[in-house]
Amino acid sequence: MDGLKDYDRIIIGIDPGTNVMGYGVLGVKGKKPELIVMGVIELNKFESHYKRLHRIYERISGLVAQYLPDEMAIEAPFYGKNVQSMLKLGRAQGVAMAAALVRDIPIAEYAPLSIKQAVTGRGSASKEQVAEMLKRMLNIPVAEMPRLLDATDALAAAVTHFYETGKPQLPKGPKSWSQFIAQHPGRIVSGGKDRPGIKK
Repeated sequence: MDGLKDYDRIIIGIDPGTNVMGYGVLGVKGKKPELIVMGVIELNKFESHYKRLHRIYERISGLVAQYLPDEMAIEAPFYGKNVQSMLKLGRAQGVAMAAALVRDIPIAEYAPLSIKQAVTGRGSASKEQVAEMLKRMLNIPVAEMPRLLDATDALAAAVTHFYETGKPQLPKGPKSWSQFIAQHPGRIVSGGKDRPGIKK
């Protein structure tokens, strides 16, 4: 896929699931994100949990080989009351991560609330609201919007990673006035009535 060379970086987003797993691939040109592809891996036809895990690894490995992502952004499993479901979801996430790790692709995890907050500005947003915001943000035609929202959830993870890694890094400085004084004793002068000031 020669068009992939046009991007400065490519991010694959994953929404883990044991019945349906979503994926979304985002291309970045400069500071502009673009949708490359999104879809789902349907796992319901496999009765065995282990066969589902094998299918996840197989499909994510294929996507990684096809789109050559620089980074993976994956939604972290939320904590539920059903321990068995949590265990299976964690395995599904781990297998998807392994498909990236085997190619030395860095991985970032984001909580569902953080993803909703990054995309819509509201941590309580619905899946439908996330999908609608992505449609507007990335100019996705209505005909290309997926039937299953697992795909847009995965794309939202990739968009969140794009935002998080695009934030300017502030220089590390002193965390308190006393720490500043300790680090810069030569810049402290008397400001009158024994109040310290800063020498410019």
